Amino acid sequence: MPDTTINLDVGGRVVRKKSAMDSFCAWDGETLVLNILGTPSAKRDAIGKVKGNQLKVSVTAAPVAGRATDHMVQFLAREFGVSARDIEVVFGRFNVNKQLRIKSPKNLPGVISRHLSPGQNDG
Repeated sequence: MPDTTINLDVGGRVVRKKSAMDSFCAWDGETLVLNILGTPSAKRDAIGKVKGNQLKVSVTAAPVAGRATDHMVQFLAREFGVSARDIEVVFGRFNVNKQLRIKSPKNLPGVISRHLSPGQNDG
C-alpha cells in the first residue's frame, strides 16, 4: 500500500485516512483494515485500548471452532454500522491475533476516530 493520507467525511466529521499499516488501523481505499488482539470468553463485548499495533477487542463467546471470531464479526458489524458480510477476516479466524477488513464503515468507534483525526499521529 502506498503511504498517502486523504480526508474523508464520516458522519459529518472529516477524518484523516492513513493508507500505510503503521499502526493498528489503516485505510485501503474505502476499506478500513484493523489489526486485532482478541480476548474470547470475556464478561462483555467491548472495544478496548490500543496495544502496540493491535486494537484489543473482547467478546463473550468461547474460542471453539471459530465461534469467538464469528461473534466478534457480528459485534463489530454493529459498532461500525455495516453488515457482517462487509467484514472479511484476512487471517486469525482461529487465533487471538487477527486482521479484519471492514468495507465502507458508516461509524468509527472513538478509539479509531481519535487515531484517524486530523493532527493525530502525524509523526
